[in-house]
Amino acid sequence: MQINGAEQRGHVLLIAGDRAAHRRTVQVAPSANLAALSTVPVPVLLDSTVPADVVHLDGVRDQNTLLLRLRNAAATPGPLLVYLSGRLTVDRKGRRLHLAQTSTNTMNVRYTALPWEWLTNELRSRPAGWTILLFDLAADKPAWAELQGQGSLSAANAAVYGVVSPPGYPGSGGVSPYTHHLIEQLRRHPDRPNAPRLHALTVAAADLPPGALILPAAPAIEPERLPVMSNLQRLLAGDTSVLSDRRRRAEPREVAPGLERVPSALTDDYQYLSPSPVHVPPPAVVQDQPVPQQQIASPQPVRPSADSRGRWVLPQHEQQAEPQQQPVRAPHPVAPAAPPAAQQPAPVRPPVPQPTPRPQAYAAPQPQAAPAQPPAPAPVQQDPRPNIHALAQAGQFREAARLAQAWEQHALQTHGIDSPQATQWVEIRADLAKSEGNYLLATQLWIAAGRTRLAHQAVDAPEVLATASSAHYCWTQLTDPAQARACGPELISLLRALPTLDRRHLSMAQQRLEYLNNAPSRR
Repeated sequence: MQINGAEQRGHVLLIAGDRAAHRRTVQVAPSANLAALSTVPVPVLLDSTVPADVVHLDGVRDQNTLLLRLRNAAATPGPLLVYLSGRLTVDRKGRRLHLAQTSTNTMNVRYTALPWEWLTNELRSRPAGWTILLFDLAADKPAWAELQGQGSLSAANAAVYGVVSPPGYPGSGGVSPYTHHLIEQLRRHPDRPNAPRLHALTVAAADLPPGALILPAAPAIEPERLPVMSNLQRLLAGDTSVLSDRRRRAEPREVAPGLERVPSALTDDYQYLSPSPVHVPPPAVVQDQPVPQQQIASPQPVRPSADSRGRWVLPQHEQQAEPQQQPVRAPHPVAPAAPPAAQQPAPVRPPVPQPTPRPQAYAAPQPQAAPAQPPAPAPVQQDPRPNIHALAQAGQFREAARLAQAWEQHALQTHGIDSPQATQWVEIRADLAKSEGNYLLATQLWIAAGRTRLAHQAVDAPEVLATASSAHYCWTQLTDPAQARACGPELISLLRALPTLDRRHLSMAQQRLEYLNNAPSRR
């Protein structure tokens, strides 16, 4: 929420309600949380450099005072941050959620506590994108039952981030884990992360009680703006799309009539499919002078027949079958015997058999013309995975990765980006990256595959659990702290979404990410 301007003015409203306790153990201490937040500079807390007002409300007994302060904050023309901490309860009559104050009990909730509806109504008039609502609450049993029915806490025109702890868990007595790690993330990052990433980093590092309500559970995190990678860096990361010898799929062309498919190239052994009936070209131009009978070679021992005008004509079936028996020149017909000179008519030009196409362009002649057969079915594609596995076993990981990525692109174009076929090839690429030792790429691919499977499969599906376990293993092999910190929040968000997964994966990932965040920087 980077809002700067001379006429703008921000506001930070911090409200501390009644503390939540269980068996003499304090679950949430609102006063300690507000005192810890007061150590954070206001521009960092508000994520804006405009002048801002800060209001602390701790130990307020009158709900009208809370409403007045809330209205003043909502009327701010600049960015607004509202922070709530305390015990969440409900009134007996309306079963509405309230933030309990120090004077609130089960009998006077409606008259002393801050109704959540007031908060929603006052923030409704705020411009979208200018308001952030943070809360670190603990619900009592009636409020927790009401939350299970609602599923979330919302506020109009405000981005809501926070946690609600369930009743009955033993607290630390000091600053709550969520607020503590929120402050630590603000101190650790000189360039303040945006609200969704800050919330994700805080939830990933905080040791929240089991079953806590996290809002939102999976925030939409924008990718970090990293410098543009060179072609060499992209190749080292496993991106082979920059290779110059990679060819794109050709666009399909129209098929000519009589052909079932378009040939890719003409070769010597290519066989055309014979259309039916055979196309006969027009007659060739004959010479003006008749050809003597002595120079005519008879192609067949069968004597040709004569028509009513005395011209020799080959039978129709032999005109079509003859060129298929042996490739010879088309013979000229035999002229009839000349009548006496007195009665000799003008010379008649004998017809020439119709020429046929050049036999070189056709397949080898067959003994007998056969009807055109339907095209044979396309051969079944062979599974490329054994070949990829063999390349990986031989140490040719680059070739195996290129082949796997090519098949992934084929699956994306054929079946879609969220298809099981494309997800399987992402997992194959991740396994190849792990075998090669590229654990950063393997972690990113496993997390992406896990997110895709989780969107289409149950949370307890074996494939989903195996993908998350593989992502956690590859993340633990990262030796670069910066790379591990970059992938940590997304991994922990995936592990949190799998309640049936071994909880040791989540706890170990949280501990390692917290250690990496607390480790001194090498810069």
